[in-house]
Amino acid sequence: MKTEFEDVTETQKRISIEIPSDIVDQEIDRVTKGYSKQARLPGFRPGKVPASVIKQRFKDQILHDVLHGLIPRAIEDALTERGVEPVDTPNVKDVNIKEGQPLKFTAAFETLPPFDPGDLATISLRQPPATIEPEAVEQTLTRLRDRAARLEPVEGRPAADGDTVIAELDRKDASGETDHHDAVPIELGAAANPPGFDANLVGLGPGDEKTFTVHFPEDYAVKELANTDVEYMVKVKELRHRVLPELDDEFAKDLGEFETLDALRDRIEKDLTEEAELAAKRQIRNELFKQLAQRVTFEVPAALVEREIDRRLEEFARRLMEQNMDPRQANIDWAQFREAQREPAREAVASALVLDEIARRENLVVTDEDLDKEIEQFATRSGRTPAAVRAQLEKEGGISRLYAGLRREKAVDFALARATLAAE
Repeated sequence: MKTEFEDVTETQKRISIEIPSDIVDQEIDRVTKGYSKQARLPGFRPGKVPASVIKQRFKDQILHDVLHGLIPRAIEDALTERGVEPVDTPNVKDVNIKEGQPLKFTAAFETLPPFDPGDLATISLRQPPATIEPEAVEQTLTRLRDRAARLEPVEGRPAADGDTVIAELDRKDASGETDHHDAVPIELGAAANPPGFDANLVGLGPGDEKTFTVHFPEDYAVKELANTDVEYMVKVKELRHRVLPELDDEFAKDLGEFETLDALRDRIEKDLTEEAELAAKRQIRNELFKQLAQRVTFEVPAALVEREIDRRLEEFARRLMEQNMDPRQANIDWAQFREAQREPAREAVASALVLDEIARRENLVVTDEDLDKEIEQFATRSGRTPAAVRAQLEKEGGISRLYAGLRREKAVDFALARATLAAE
């Protein structure tokens, strides 16, 4: 087998391969025999069809099978002999195959050049303060109180700002299509309400009906409604207003295991402090990743960047679905969103490459105990047994990804232990 390597760039490579004709013909004959055993052709007994007829009748299928049998093995042998490891499946082009002639093709792929992560002691990180603002506890209490508010009937007056109107509502869009809603709650003053909508309901009472038109401005967030007129027909059924609970010991008891309001305040302060500490750690890690990524002096392989972008889009779509939003119906320019992820994805890949190199150079190893502990923690969080989690990971090929993630975490700890950390 003849091979010729070409360095297109520091990371992009191309290999030209020529497989001798005798090997090609042997493979063609082997595949042809397989077709002969299964072929059912008029005028021939099963298994007795001449090879020449099989080759003519199933030429394209036979050559397809030959290519899939010879090309992957030839690429693997050539790369192994050269000591090269591609980061993704090679892209095969310029395939030329004929019986009696050598099989020729090229394969383009990306690889990583050797590089030095450098002296980790030169990394300088700032330790952000893990403190909370004095008013943070009271702000959290206010949000908890708002969440516990009750809606009670309004009597003796019409609707006012802040009230919730329970109404029948018909909505007719610019195309004339109408949709009807029964007993829909409308909070007057809510940010999601159409522009000018609330003003038409203020002053109405139960039994009142009103028909009005709302014009949506050209810069309205929902593009389908921008610069259109929508007609609303509203019939008020009842009015309600929010009543906040008293901020006292009883309020604390209603929230859980707290006997007093002071105990609730202490718990809030503790939780907020822990969140601040986690946020500080995330900030330090993000700065570490940024500085590690800057140590990659070569162009990060495009295949790895595209894979990371795909992962980010899948994760974003999953979060939308968790919020009961259909990603296909969301008002998102996915091409623009994808392009906006390119630089963050490149930085994430670059930092991961440096962490992998640190782990390799320092012989950082993930033990079976490390894997078992991580699986147990995941099982606890998901309410499943460790055996079930491990079985799923093995089925989906996730053990190797888990191993790689834990190995990178060891490299993160190694780098943080050697970096210079100064308080802000």
